[in-house]
Amino acid sequence: MFAALATGVSRVRGFLHAADTLSTAGMMRASACGSRRSPHELRIEGKGLRDLAEPADVIDAGNSGTTIRIGSGILAAQPFLSVVTGDRYLRRRPMGRVIEPLTRMGASIQGRDGNRLPPLCIRGGRPRIRYEMPVASAQVKSSCCSRGCTPPHR
Repeated sequence: MFAALATGVSRVRGFLHAADTLSTAGMMRASACGSRRSPHELRIEGKGLRDLAEPADVIDAGNSGTTIRIGSGILAAQPFLSVVTGDRYLRRRPMGRVIEPLTRMGASIQGRDGNRLPPLCIRGGRPRIRYEMPVASAQVKSSCCSRGCTPPHR
């Protein structure tokens, strides 16, 4: 994800070819970051923090909570609409801990069951805030900080 937000080509050696990491790579590709895989390396063509493109389709995060939570923070900083879903298990996982701070930062995020569950419809916003997390969470902190905000504290 950091390589996608950087400008230029990054090379990742020792990339784990697993369902969660491939879901993350797919999310970044859907946002116009080019990537190429080989058995030994993943090349990522980063677009920069503010130059991602609106995905042409729904993004599937598979069963990766990290992909949907941190990815939502990245998408919430972009000036376009994104829809992120996952498998039947991910669609049962609560997203309120991510939705609340990102909404307070200016993003519009809609989900199922009172805005608690995926799929998430995300329209980006720009304002920055200071947010005190009620429960410590590395994924929430990463999601919020991926927008370039003041880190949430706990």
